[in-house]
Amino acid sequence: MEKYKNKYRIPSTRLPQWDYGSNALYFVTICTKNRVCWFGEISGGVMQLSDIGKMAEKYWLEIPHHFPFVILHNHIIMPNHVHGIIEIAKSNDDRGAQHNVGRNVETQNFASLQSSPSEPSEINQPKNKFGPQSKNLASIIRGFKIGVTKNARQINPEFAWQPRYHDHIIRNKKSFQNISDYIKNNPANWQEDDFIN
Repeated sequence: MEKYKNKYRIPSTRLPQWDYGSNALYFVTICTKNRVCWFGEISGGVMQLSDIGKMAEKYWLEIPHHFPFVILHNHIIMPNHVHGIIEIAKSNDDRGAQHNVGRNVETQNFASLQSSPSEPSEINQPKNKFGPQSKNLASIIRGFKIGVTKNARQINPEFAWQPRYHDHIIRNKKSFQNISDYIKNNPANWQEDDFIN
């Protein structure tokens, strides 16, 4: 294990040469801390959402409202994790002018922000020298997790996510279909699931 500033750190699971802000299909899995079943239970092969599970479902479906360049595909809220396919589909993928000026812009806590006509255009603003950090897969997942956490803790202050998430870049139609089927069939296969404690 590598050290950073004299502390051990877990190496990133991200593909090093891949730009996670680029247009692509991503299969993500996000788990609750210690895989606690906050989102409900499986009964007869069907997911029964708890109040926190309904909240997770609601905020998942709202992702495109906060990140207008996102298209959602199959997803499932499971008792202790979320599976979903997120497509980043920017109309301008060269990191130049933002394609959604004048529409809702993404926020980290799922609170709506409107672009104000009196504000200078984002086009003229200096860009982060490390690249935009608000228009990539990590920022989408971060926004979703923050939105769920903030509201779930009003129901139970103990709610928490694992700090990381798993992603897989979907590279062809066969892989997309296999993953879509896996997501759809996940509740029926819960007893064999790797995410059971």
